Amino acid sequence: MTVTTPSAARPKSWARLPFSPWHLLLAPLALVFAIPLIWLLLSSVMTDAEINRFPPALWPSGIDLGGYRYVVGNAMFPRWFANSLIVSAVAVVSNLVFGALGGYAFARMRFAGSRLLMGLMLATMAIPFQLTMIPTFLVMKRLGLIDTLGALIVPSLVTPFAVFLLRQFFLSLPRELEEAAWMDGCSRLRVLFLIVLPMSRPALSTVAVLTFLTTWNDLTWPLIAINHDTQYTLQLGLTTFQGLHHTKWSAVMAGNVLTVLPVLLAFLFAQKSFVQSITSSGLKG
Repeated sequence: MTVTTPSAARPKSWARLPFSPWHLLLAPLALVFAIPLIWLLLSSVMTDAEINRFPPALWPSGIDLGGYRYVVGNAMFPRWFANSLIVSAVAVVSNLVFGALGGYAFARMRFAGSRLLMGLMLATMAIPFQLTMIPTFLVMKRLGLIDTLGALIVPSLVTPFAVFLLRQFFLSLPRELEEAAWMDGCSRLRVLFLIVLPMSRPALSTVAVLTFLTTWNDLTWPLIAINHDTQYTLQLGLTTFQGLHHTKWSAVMAGNVLTVLPVLLAFLFAQKSFVQSITSSGLKG
């Protein structure tokens, strides 16, 4: 009896393609998802008259950089960009450090109530931010951090997702190297930082990218915790370009392009590590 393999069942015409046949389906889907980004880029080089035209112009009549000049020429824009960068960088570093410590403790150490604590931590991921918004504000006010960057940094120092993802990845690593290091006299912290973390670069990259993406794009919490424009983040500062009676849409589009660019570059550089981490982590208990 002849067994037909998937490669044998594939049409010969498909075998001559220089790419996978799945690309014929994925390429149009990717284009559909890229349409908003393409429209954003095209609108950023249009004039306000072209953006407000009805029916809307699908292609700019010429490249107009007035929106970019307006955004970059704004005296506060560099300050907003720096604020967002500081908040996002601190959040990324703290989530990597504290997430690694917590994830390793849950993955390799057995202590009383560890499963209960893990379950409670995961349960907090199901609580919407709207329910914790007021208590968080009261805590930040009691600490005297309202209207400072500290109010944006402290609630983001560590997230349950970072602990959970790193824990799942640590569980997929072999124990033999760690046991050999313990026999050589290494402490748990040395094992973590010298052996486990170098093997966990895909998971660390994923945590870094997702934390940066979440913190960089956050608008709701800065809108509540920040009042003075010198402490605005980039997302919050861009809202000042929209007025009650008039909105300079070319500046809004240009500002959003400059805002999306760092996130897009970060994801493109970490794409392979991101996919590898999600594939390796799984749902191992």
